[in-house]
Amino acid sequence: MLTPDPRHGPLVPMLLALTVVTGVVDAVSYLELGHVFVANMTGNVVFLGFALAGAAGLSATASLAALAAFLLGALAGGHLARRLPGHRGRLLTAAVTAQAVLVAASTVLAAVAGHSAEGVRYTLIGLLGFAMGGQNAVVRALKVPDLTTTVLTMTITALAADRTGVRRLASAVWMFAGALLGALLVLHTSVPVALALALALLTGVAALTRRASRPFPAPAWTDPV
Repeated sequence: MLTPDPRHGPLVPMLLALTVVTGVVDAVSYLELGHVFVANMTGNVVFLGFALAGAAGLSATASLAALAAFLLGALAGGHLARRLPGHRGRLLTAAVTAQAVLVAASTVLAAVAGHSAEGVRYTLIGLLGFAMGGQNAVVRALKVPDLTTTVLTMTITALAADRTGVRRLASAVWMFAGALLGALLVLHTSVPVALALALALLTGVAALTRRASRPFPAPAWTDPV
């Protein structure tokens, strides 16, 4: 069971919610945008190698587009973290608000134009990849142990090797839940509905983090670690 951590306040549940978002958007991108990830860059590097070797069903161009968008998003997220170094609540609120705008644009685009046309597909990859790159950079700056929101390989390794870590287990479970929910929505409803779920989660995280950050003087968990 996750117990309250005064060092990080509401950041732990907020980052777990972002982990669900990761699962949802990667379900959308892999299942409907041409077998590409917008959050899991390890997968894209591997897919790029497969595509260049001639494997069917994979696109080197799509993998490169996702990598480029993610890198640009990480660059923007790193810049934001340097602009707001002294208050982790404001940093997460600002980052998730920007991420929500990008996911909202993706949701509207998919609803209006679909996602099968090549131009639309690459635009969605770009918007979502940028959003996830920014999330990854900001979460890294928040420095909450065992919660990366996007990468699970080392998390699962540490869980098995150390045989400890409730957050590690929660991170894996919530990523799985996001991927499952995203896949169910994509396969049985539509891409806009799946993206709307991600948008709702982001909106909730931004609102709740902003509310928790408002007391003056600032709560102790907002201080850098």
